[in-house]
Amino acid sequence: MRQPRLRAPESWDVAYYHCVSRVVDRRLAFDEEDKCQFVKFMRLYEQVCLVRVVTYCVMANHFHILVEIPAKPKVLPTDEELIAHIGRCHGKRRAWMVAEEIRQWRARGIPEGAQKIIDGWLARMWDISSFMKTLKQRFTQWHNKRYGRKGTLWEDRYHSTIVEGGGRMGALTIVGAYIDLNPVRAGLVDDPKDYLWSGYGAAVGGTKAALLGVEKLIAHIDKIPPKGGRALEHYRMVLYGAADAGDERTHELGSGVAGIRRGVSHKEAQAVRGEKGRLSRWEMLRCKVRYFTAGAVIGSRSFVNEVFQARREYFGQNRSEGARPMRGADFGELCTLRDLKVSVITG
Repeated sequence: MRQPRLRAPESWDVAYYHCVSRVVDRRLAFDEEDKCQFVKFMRLYEQVCLVRVVTYCVMANHFHILVEIPAKPKVLPTDEELIAHIGRCHGKRRAWMVAEEIRQWRARGIPEGAQKIIDGWLARMWDISSFMKTLKQRFTQWHNKRYGRKGTLWEDRYHSTIVEGGGRMGALTIVGAYIDLNPVRAGLVDDPKDYLWSGYGAAVGGTKAALLGVEKLIAHIDKIPPKGGRALEHYRMVLYGAADAGDERTHELGSGVAGIRRGVSHKEAQAVRGEKGRLSRWEMLRCKVRYFTAGAVIGSRSFVNEVFQARREYFGQNRSEGARPMRGADFGELCTLRDLKVSVITG
């Protein structure tokens, strides 16, 4: 039996998850039209589920999404508010059909039938599992119809890592930059702005939702969070290694940056470690880092330990603390929940 997925404590007002899912057999299944359609579904169900995509990257055989999940409100939407929400997301006709179905159940004197419909819609909201399940299933239906195929598209459940939002550690910024640099590591582009199916690429292209995500990623860098083009400048400096995420002096560096290089090779990474040196944050972000996909939780020591204590039943009784220092590069004081020992950083 599979162990239940690690979730953020229910007491939190908001939680951030880095989610990854890969195509079965890791075959290169997605062309440009597939990627565009995936982003459309992602934005649709972002609205339906009342979550917020901070950044993302859709590759040929997998995707990354960094998503903000607000806590479920204590006062749930009324029937009228729910129908209005459905109308905004799916259109007036779909909203009318749902409203009519609810009305008919109640007219027959079967209120539990109406409540089941309402609960089904509410269950999609403010929940990471519902968002990911709905997104993956809907895209699979579309993809299978397009290619005349049947069966599963994804190799397994999505993998998720809880990420600390804000704070001086800058975990959210680092993970966001790691996601947006995927196409650079893969050698698809030299500049991350040129990859259209990523949060940063979309933000540079003028997509409002993507720009709001960039603003979220660098909100902790300055006392007055930068907006619009200024936010893009600050985040670009992080992507180009001109400033470490979380450094409050970032704004003093200006917007000029040197040309970007492709990902650090495995040989280069090994050479640095062989000299008993650590990869810089700039070099680390251009390597594959398993902590970001398999670390379970990433953030400050206190943040990781808070999740550990809240989910104590997931771990053996002999383990007294959750936080484990992240090794192999300049991660600052960031910690993880899982103490990965093999191939933590690869080329």
